[in-house]
Amino acid sequence: MAQYIHELSDWPHFRWDREQLAEKLAAVRHAQGRLLGRMESLGFEQRQQAVFDTLTADVLKSSEIEGEKLELEMVRSSLARRMGMEIGGLQAVDRDVDGVVEMMLDATRNYQEPLTEERLFGWHSLLFPSGRSGMRRIVAGAWREDRDGPTQVVSGAMGRERVHFEAPAAVRVSGEIQAFLDWFNASNNADWVVKAALAHLWFVTIHPFEDGNGRIARAIADMALARSENSSQRFYSMSAQIRLERAAYYAQLEQTQKGTMDVTAWMSWFLDCLGHAIEGAQKTLSGVLAKARFWEANSAAPLNTRQRLVLNLLLDGFEGKLTTSKWAKLTKCSQDTAARDIVALVELGILRRGSEGGRSTNYALAAIL
Repeated sequence: MAQYIHELSDWPHFRWDREQLAEKLAAVRHAQGRLLGRMESLGFEQRQQAVFDTLTADVLKSSEIEGEKLELEMVRSSLARRMGMEIGGLQAVDRDVDGVVEMMLDATRNYQEPLTEERLFGWHSLLFPSGRSGMRRIVAGAWREDRDGPTQVVSGAMGRERVHFEAPAAVRVSGEIQAFLDWFNASNNADWVVKAALAHLWFVTIHPFEDGNGRIARAIADMALARSENSSQRFYSMSAQIRLERAAYYAQLEQTQKGTMDVTAWMSWFLDCLGHAIEGAQKTLSGVLAKARFWEANSAAPLNTRQRLVLNLLLDGFEGKLTTSKWAKLTKCSQDTAARDIVALVELGILRRGSEGGRSTNYALAAIL
């Protein structure tokens, strides 16, 4: 008796209740259109900032879903360099961070290009530039070989493991991927939001690589969503929303992979999650608009390059408390220069001093209109 959908006789002929999903699909499509319309009304710099914030969240949260925490400023620096943006405080970036960023940008910027085996191998090599996943050596840029036995998704302590999923045997991978790619690249009238949901499920079920399958599946889904909007500009992060709904995400995947070829429940969950992601984009838009209002209100203020740099960092969500020492480090200036910069901003009413005194003295943005 088949335990997983890839063992069923009608695999991979997915089916779902179109009538049941029609209302959700229409609502998501409407929300996409509204968001794109609002974004189009913004100026170029504001749209660029929104895309930057979205991609930052996408890269960070897609890795977090797999239990890997990337450094925020490294991700921002890598994205800024590739997008030609001036954010200040650029720092050296690890190869693995650069790799995740490059994969995500390729998926969304070059969304109209065919998805091929070579492209997937390239993405996988970007994710694992050292040929290691943590302490474990893996083969990067090649299908898994199952040299140590079947590929399984397992949780629990040693001796109490629970197998959530077992992937198709390695000998099947090449053929399974070719069928998947033929379907994904086919020129038909299928709705690309629907294809995004199916592609995500189909790819992680094949599980073609030793590691990184979830991140690549989410990049493929983002690529399909970009096709659904015919736009390379991403204003919402599906990965950030999946991270918020991580437990439900894994539960729904496991339930679907142990069910039948009727994937209505998965499709419904995916559409709900996508709808929540688009709703969450309104927060990003609010932040971009607040930043624009701030600079408009302070357009006549006599600010130097250092002050503009740090103010942008604060507007973008600078973590921790701003002190004179941090200012000096961020702008590569002396403590005295940092103090004069800060005092000038306090006198202009742009910064306010915190209640702590002495060495704990810190500063924050005054209220943004």
